[in-house]
Amino acid sequence: MFRLILLVLLFATPLRAQSIDSSQGPIRVEVMAEGLAVPWGFAFLPEGGVLVTERDGALVLLKDGKAARVSGVPEVVARGQGGLLDVMVPRDFATSREVFLSFSKRQGGALRAGAGTALGVGRLEGASLVDFRVIFEMKPGSSGGRHFGSRIVEAPDGRLFLTVGERGDRPAAQDLARHEGSVIRINRDGSVPGDNPFAGVEGAAPEIWSYGHRNPQGATLGPDGQLWVVEHGAQGGDEVNLVRRGANYGWPVIAYGRHYSGAKIGEGTRKEGMAQPAHYWDPSIAPSGMMIYSGKLWPAWRGHVFVGSLKFDYLSRLNPAGWAEERLASDDTLRVRDVREGPDGAIWILSVGNGTLLRLTPG
Repeated sequence: MFRLILLVLLFATPLRAQSIDSSQGPIRVEVMAEGLAVPWGFAFLPEGGVLVTERDGALVLLKDGKAARVSGVPEVVARGQGGLLDVMVPRDFATSREVFLSFSKRQGGALRAGAGTALGVGRLEGASLVDFRVIFEMKPGSSGGRHFGSRIVEAPDGRLFLTVGERGDRPAAQDLARHEGSVIRINRDGSVPGDNPFAGVEGAAPEIWSYGHRNPQGATLGPDGQLWVVEHGAQGGDEVNLVRRGANYGWPVIAYGRHYSGAKIGEGTRKEGMAQPAHYWDPSIAPSGMMIYSGKLWPAWRGHVFVGSLKFDYLSRLNPAGWAEERLASDDTLRVRDVREGPDGAIWILSVGNGTLLRLTPG
């Protein structure tokens, strides 16, 4: 039986509200849905409503004051950090009805077979995902339940970016023959664009757009259409990276931070041929979810970067002119997993710590 989710959708009276003090005055924090079980990602539907993924494998449609579990979702390996992860609604949804999901997919037939990051698509018809098919899955060989990455971003040209973590296999992030620790770029049908940097390079995985990443759990486009990612470091060294075609972001050869044992990582913080982060945190905040704001409701924050903190229960606002940080927190911002800008310019966040969907507006 589908459990009770309390919600108010599009959006009359919130379940409750709090306030956050900020540099731009009070922010009203409204709880729009609660009772979500380990939510991971969400996306707005242009016709109204919100799709939310739950890590154990449920895709929830919140619409017209009701919650429905969407059928037709793929089987996932819900182990460790794996499960049903991101959801993306493309710009042409009104005509295509397509919804993209990333998830941890079983690879191999043995009972304790591995799992890999996968990307699939189906058509949303009512509360059903029809004709779902996998269009990409990382090469088999990873085991364990860590570092799936899994954010999906639609590029300005309609192609798809997907972040893939290094699955705890650090050297794999420097191996172009493998997908671990990379951002991949594919066409909507799963084929490889001919202008990918390693397409045609012998021995390289042609889907790779950039590599040397650890665990990128946030990704978004900037105002100029460039891709940005935010990724987990080890003990220190969480990074914000502007992703460039073919670039190597250094993990685990260079990093800001140390291993959890306290040991030094790799060769230091810089090496020729390896990209530097635009910003890094030390100590780590465990970043997840990323959005660059339009300025619609807070003009002074136009172009600012918003990132959720799983470790410290806040929403980080970063001004890219110097990367000064403001921390926005209330009693409901517990382990912020995802952040998106709503159609009206409100900032929405998904709080995994208490299973809530929150809406932030000027207060």
